[in-house]
Amino acid sequence: MEVFRLAREAYALPLSGLGAAIKGARWNSAGVELLYTAMNRSLAMAEVAVHFTLATLPDDYVMMTIDIPDHVASQTLHTADLPANWNAFPHPPATQQIGDAFVRGNRHALLIIPSVVTQGDFNILINPKHPDFQLVQVKEMVPFPFDRRIFK
Repeated sequence: MEVFRLAREAYALPLSGLGAAIKGARWNSAGVELLYTAMNRSLAMAEVAVHFTLATLPDDYVMMTIDIPDHVASQTLHTADLPANWNAFPHPPATQQIGDAFVRGNRHALLIIPSVVTQGDFNILINPKHPDFQLVQVKEMVPFPFDRRIFK
């Protein structure tokens, strides 16, 4: 499986969940490492773009193509599996509890969850503490200039 990650170049490598662990995010509490990726490039871009305006848009992003062997264990959650407010902003503690339990349980390397930003698409969260994390490999990393028209 190929997944995609848009990250600032200085923090792109090595792959880890350290960035998300600093403050926490929708699917993890502060201190819990989780690597956020997307099922396609446009979703990876949308997930990042929602946090910026034209004035605050950094110009040092890279798009990473990440390869995950098909046999790596995954768990998929659908909207029906999630609390009613899972897509609220700001995110509710219930979604962080889901991600934290996923990491603590360590049964799967991947958690496939619906995107809040793009209905019908999925994000793939990777548990860097799972033994299969060593199988996750960056295939390509290229500069990613945002099309400034997105922010008009």
